[in-house]
Amino acid sequence: MITIKTEKEIRAMREGGKRLTEIMDKIAEHIVPNTDTLSLDKLAEELVLAFGGTPAFKGYKNGIGKPFPATVCISINEEVVHGIPKENKIIHEGDIVSVDIGMKYQGLHTDMARAFSVGKISSAAQKLIEVTEQSFWEGIQNLAVGKMLSDYSRVVQKYAEANGFSVVRNLVGHGVGRQLHEDPSVPNYYNRKYSDIRLIAGMTLALEPMINEGTSETVLGSDGWVFKTKDGKLSAHYENTVLITEKGVEVLTIL
Repeated sequence: MITIKTEKEIRAMREGGKRLTEIMDKIAEHIVPNTDTLSLDKLAEELVLAFGGTPAFKGYKNGIGKPFPATVCISINEEVVHGIPKENKIIHEGDIVSVDIGMKYQGLHTDMARAFSVGKISSAAQKLIEVTEQSFWEGIQNLAVGKMLSDYSRVVQKYAEANGFSVVRNLVGHGVGRQLHEDPSVPNYYNRKYSDIRLIAGMTLALEPMINEGTSETVLGSDGWVFKTKDGKLSAHYENTVLITEKGVEVLTIL
């Protein structure tokens, strides 16, 4: 069931989104060569608690693997999403590092992700990061009260594919707010099997293009969490929590 947020809930999500964005900016300062991802996760948890929130991902159950053990998902290079931080998982020069984080603040959830370049990366990798982010901004230009959800999906797919990349099919965005994952599912490509909906003021969505350098196909790792590209090529992830308004879209996870 799609939930329409009250003004009080929207105010909490605005503030939570602002705080989460500040947390992401602080994490970004530490994404440098030779950093282990577990230390980034510890930093993220310290920051979430210091900013008055609680980690939304830690302990989350997906019904496949064990409960997620960390505050952030850190996915490197061919990892699409849900990478588990580990002490022996080290960031290197030339990597693409996608960081996904969610926070519960005053009872409401916000969710965001960014893809970062580490030092000098290839031109192809840089283009992938830029196209992934821009596909989000292209997509939300078509969203407002009365518009269809597929207006977003079509544009993201068209923009990514026009730039030579593919859109992950088996992972999608989602409603967010009272729960970390709510209805509706929001694919980043047009698919008739998804029930299209007309947008209503007060809807809050986590829109998250996941774009691959090669095939759109993914494989699930043995830990039951991390998805990787099937062909081993690069992937990037970009996500914001947004609010649907009469005038268009308000992005809650950006300063």
